[in-house]
Amino acid sequence: MLTKLHPKNILTALDEIDAEAPSYTMNRPQALRRVFSVLACVSVCLLLMHYGKFSDNLRYLLQTLAQWKNLPTNFYIEPLLNAGIWELCGSLWWTSVLAIGYVLLPMLLIRYGFKARIRDYGWQINSAPQHWRGYLLLLSPILVFIYCVSLGKDFVNHYPFYSQASRSWADLLAWEFLYLTQFVCLEFFFRGFMLNALRPAIGANAIGVMCVPYLMIHFPKLWLEATGAILFGLFLGILALRSRSIWGGVLVHAGVALTMDIAAILRKGNLPTQFWPF
Repeated sequence: MLTKLHPKNILTALDEIDAEAPSYTMNRPQALRRVFSVLACVSVCLLLMHYGKFSDNLRYLLQTLAQWKNLPTNFYIEPLLNAGIWELCGSLWWTSVLAIGYVLLPMLLIRYGFKARIRDYGWQINSAPQHWRGYLLLLSPILVFIYCVSLGKDFVNHYPFYSQASRSWADLLAWEFLYLTQFVCLEFFFRGFMLNALRPAIGANAIGVMCVPYLMIHFPKLWLEATGAILFGLFLGILALRSRSIWGGVLVHAGVALTMDIAAILRKGNLPTQFWPF
């Protein structure tokens, strides 16, 4: 499988995926309806997450709830601010919205729209361990790149995204749990739901379709990272269909995220010195 990821062999790998079941197992009307329903779901989910993930929505929700109960506007917000956990609550809100968009809504379509088993959409480990070389091939150059950029001042000022990660071990562990959870959700959406739902209709073309929205969610980031998302999504898509699992991709993303956060904390010398922040 390692040689299959060589750029010269990409089309060959896609041809092999096309030649295997369940590629193109739907007739034309079934394929039309499947593609329409999947892309409609993807559109709704991405729209929900893009506008719903910001903590300002949590603030508005809590203020509205307080007004509805005839309480002061900041009745629910002030205790969180005074406790110093408002930012962490915002991260929890962010992860929760992504879990709804990336996981819950697609699961409802799979279960009640496709009448299929959710576990067959990449949740099982299957043959992921057998493709460890392919995942290592993806991870290794990224780790080298992270080391190089970690030498710059901008890197340590940018990571971790949670500014109070060094306040205590509880803060750091809570943040990393939320951060890594959203990668599980993301991998299911792109490499579990989209690929496995579209493959019976359009075969290996499902990978190309998946790569487009995967690239677009990287547009707010640096151009180099967004550009890398094209090949990253392509290779992860091939590996996900080969292994019939999302967990290799989850480990790659987790490895990158943890390395960036730990590298930034170590460079700043800001390892937590206490377990609880209070």
